[in-house]
Amino acid sequence: MSSRSSESDRDPSFRFDYDPATIRFGAGSVDDLGAELEALGLERALVVCGSTVGETPTVIEPVKSGLGDRLAGVFDETSAAKRLSTALAGRDRLEAEDADAIVSVGGGSSLDVATVISVLAANGYGPAAAGRELAETGTLPVPDEGLVPVVAVPTTLAGADLSNVAGIAADPDEGPVDETVSGGVSHPDLMPAAAVYDPELVATTPDSVLTGSAMNGFDKGIETLYAANATPVTDATARHGLEKLEDGLRAFGDGDRDVGTFETLLEGIVLVQYGISRPGETTLSIVHAFGHGLTAGYDVQQGAAHGIVVPHVLEYLFEREDVDARSGMLANALGVGDAADRGAAVVEAVAEIRDGLDLPAQLREVDGPQPEEFAAVAEAILDDAFMANAPPRLEPSVEEIEGILEAAW
Repeated sequence: MSSRSSESDRDPSFRFDYDPATIRFGAGSVDDLGAELEALGLERALVVCGSTVGETPTVIEPVKSGLGDRLAGVFDETSAAKRLSTALAGRDRLEAEDADAIVSVGGGSSLDVATVISVLAANGYGPAAAGRELAETGTLPVPDEGLVPVVAVPTTLAGADLSNVAGIAADPDEGPVDETVSGGVSHPDLMPAAAVYDPELVATTPDSVLTGSAMNGFDKGIETLYAANATPVTDATARHGLEKLEDGLRAFGDGDRDVGTFETLLEGIVLVQYGISRPGETTLSIVHAFGHGLTAGYDVQQGAAHGIVVPHVLEYLFEREDVDARSGMLANALGVGDAADRGAAVVEAVAEIRDGLDLPAQLREVDGPQPEEFAAVAEAILDDAFMANAPPRLEPSVEEIEGILEAAW
């Protein structure tokens, strides 16, 4: 397996515009939530989370204790479906509690709903107007002022925390739309005001949740290195982040669950996520496009979908003589830089990490598309917005994408 290592296809000039959240990191850092809100000039926070987090004392009690008298209430109704109706109910609760801040606790779904609550609080849309806007445009208007600051407290390893985008969906069974629609919001001001990474909190999350999220976060680092819009800044953070994740994920796969392992994993996640989501762009690329194609309309967790296809996507990229997928940089980050065939060594290392997490290795193992649906899925992948960030000169055909799906079957 070969891959061009030349940088000749990459423009050395770049513009890096990024306004990240304040980051608090370390064991017990949720104890300082009240102090962080005080530093931001915020008085009362509504905690937004899912029912599992809300009913798990080892997670919710440290958060409530850390907020102290700045806790306005807990809204524990988010779900993986990320419903507009949930965000509308959360906005009503926010206003009822007279809160001026939101603390999102959990995974990316809770953060997305929290972000949409902030948008709805600012734009004042009622259920009918919000449903109509989402159905007609696929998004909701984000005002230039009035957004309620969000503080993210992740309990998974997906790395969705330093982001200025959020997904949302609506279903006629839950209102306020006539047909199922999905979309999202995006605006530079939607970056969380702060993100608090506490390894002791993440350690309480079940392995079944962490493994899929970890693969998702890991792939963000891989994608950032070969993305068409990579910069020296994101190269540095993603490469070092992958080094941390390689160490932490192998230890996790070997059964190590001490706080040091979670510290290493969270360090890696923060680094690979740093700079991914910037005004008007992201470094997410072809693997995430596959993730969308394999999960839209199917009961497949995104991290599991990534784990299945990423070795095959990498193999496809590395075999393209005209494409610089930066196998050398990836190999160095994953500790296989001395291999005679760096591309093959990267594919093997990624598959080993996936297998160590006990994630599925074949599409036939999950409730996803069947082979007769691959052509339609391939077209959806090629139409995905993240394909714009594929490595320079990569212009795959539907047949080539189908070939990757078949190899993953």
